[in-house]
Amino acid sequence: MEHNKEILNSLLRVNFKSFVEKVFKEVSPNSEYLDNWHIEVICHELMNTMENEQNRLIINIPPRYMKSIICSVAFPAFILGHNPKATIIAVSYSDELSAKLALDCKKVIDSSWYRDLFPETILTKKSASDFETTRGGGRYATSVNGTLTGRGADYIIIDDPMKPMDAYSDLLREKTNDWYGNTLYSRLNNKKDGKIIVVMQRLHEEDLTGYLLITDETFAKRKAQPGNRH
Repeated sequence: MEHNKEILNSLLRVNFKSFVEKVFKEVSPNSEYLDNWHIEVICHELMNTMENEQNRLIINIPPRYMKSIICSVAFPAFILGHNPKATIIAVSYSDELSAKLALDCKKVIDSSWYRDLFPETILTKKSASDFETTRGGGRYATSVNGTLTGRGADYIIIDDPMKPMDAYSDLLREKTNDWYGNTLYSRLNNKKDGKIIVVMQRLHEEDLTGYLLITDETFAKRKAQPGNRH
C-alpha cells in the first residue's frame, strides 16, 4: 500500500493534469470530475509557461469548464510546490471571487496530501488572500483596480477581469485595460522573463483579450483557445 502511494505521489508531482484532478476532488468533493480534452490542452499550455517555453498565455473558454480551478487554484499551488520562492499575483473582477479562489488554493496547500508531495513548501503568513512561504514566495489575491503598491510577481494570473454585464460599457472596458497596462504589468519582477496568464471568456472585441492581441505582440503569438477547437 505504501509503495502504491509513493507511485501516485510521484505522478502527482510531475503530471500537472493528474494534480488538477486531485485538486478538483479537494475543493469540490461533492462534484463529479469530468475529464475532457480541453483540460489536457490548458494543462499543457500552463506547463509550457511554467517551464519557460513561453511567457505570455491567453486562454479563452466559456464558464463552467474548470478554468478557475485549473489556473487560479491548482496552478499556483503547483508552482509553489516546485518553487517555494515564486511570487504570484492572482487577479479577478471582484474581491469576493479573488478571495474564494485564494481560499481554495490555500486549502490545497494546507492539505496533508499536498504536504506529502511538497514538504519544502511551508506557509508562514497564512492570510487566505495573501499567504507566504518560508522561502519568501507566495500568492497575493486582488481585484481589478485593486491596490498593488509594493507588490512584485514572477507570475501574474488574470482570471475573468470583467463581469459579463460590464463588457458593454466603454468606460469599464477602458478602465480595465488601462489598469492592466499602467499598473498590473509593471508589477512583474522581471519584464523579460516574468509570466502573464489571462484566462477568460470573450465578452467584447475590445475586452482585455482583444486589447492584448492588438497592443502586445507576445500575446498575439501565444494564445490557447480550447473553446475553438474543432
